[in-house]
Amino acid sequence: MLAERQEQSTNDAFVSADYTLVAPKVSGFIDEVLVDDNQRVKAGQLLARIDDRDYRAALDGARAEVASAQAQRANAQATLERQQALIDQAGATLQADRAEVLFAQRERERYERLVGRGAGTVQNSQQAQSRYDSARAKQQENRAGLVATQKQTDILAAQLAAAEAALQSARANQERAELDLSHTQLRAPVDGMVGRRAVRVGAYVKPGDVLLAVVPLDSAYVVANFQETQLHHMRPGQPVRIAVDSFPDAVLHGHVQSLAPATGVTFAAVAPDNATGNFTKVVQRIPVKIALDAGQPLLGHLRVGMSVDARVDTAAKVEGLVCDDDACQAQAPLASAK
Repeated sequence: MLAERQEQSTNDAFVSADYTLVAPKVSGFIDEVLVDDNQRVKAGQLLARIDDRDYRAALDGARAEVASAQAQRANAQATLERQQALIDQAGATLQADRAEVLFAQRERERYERLVGRGAGTVQNSQQAQSRYDSARAKQQENRAGLVATQKQTDILAAQLAAAEAALQSARANQERAELDLSHTQLRAPVDGMVGRRAVRVGAYVKPGDVLLAVVPLDSAYVVANFQETQLHHMRPGQPVRIAVDSFPDAVLHGHVQSLAPATGVTFAAVAPDNATGNFTKVVQRIPVKIALDAGQPLLGHLRVGMSVDARVDTAAKVEGLVCDDDACQAQAPLASAK
């Protein structure tokens, strides 16, 4: 029992890594493939290129639409500014009309007084009245023109707003075209090694098609499936010795990083149904993630899926663990529950 408490081991363990499946965001024919199978790549490195001629043409069209929209907006802005000048001009004309009407009114009144005193002719009085009426009519006409010009300003402002919206839409189309063009270049998302390469020159691809995988071997870790009865004293941070089947004379070192929140069968595509039929109790296994310590020469030779043996020193004191043994036992899985 003492040995069991001090070390827990399992050979149900393997090397794993969070690899990335590379898929295009746009469709087209593969124009160039720049990596081979099992080649190491750096993040951002160009992996393959989709024929981009259609996307360049689309970008040129989008840029032309932006230029046209900019010209329309500039024209609408200039028209609106010119309309404001016309309003100012109409206002000045109306001000002059007021002065002209006032002068004609005073002249008419003067001739009427002269006629009343017998010092003026009726003809002169009638001519003064005619000039007054003409001035009033001209004033009314120019006032109506000012109102119409002011109303036209609202229409031109709406046209300017529409031109602004059209320009924003054209710019959005240009940005989308630029993104589509950039997506014709497939780049490595992380440092790693190319695997599962299915991309070939001349092949037609569409969004979502898996072309290859990039496996970050430098970030590899071990997943060890321990029986639930082995986890009573297992804690994150405890040291682990790892023997790799491919390298029987070497030992890797790591530490427990985390324990899975559920057993392996919990997330299985077809989970067992224990509510029907006869029940036979089977000890469950819980995945434990083991981080590999840096600076070990063997790390560069690991490959995802390799089988390993993992031995956890459950008697080791973990720095930062604040619970005593009884409290830790209370938090540990109830392996002895029946």
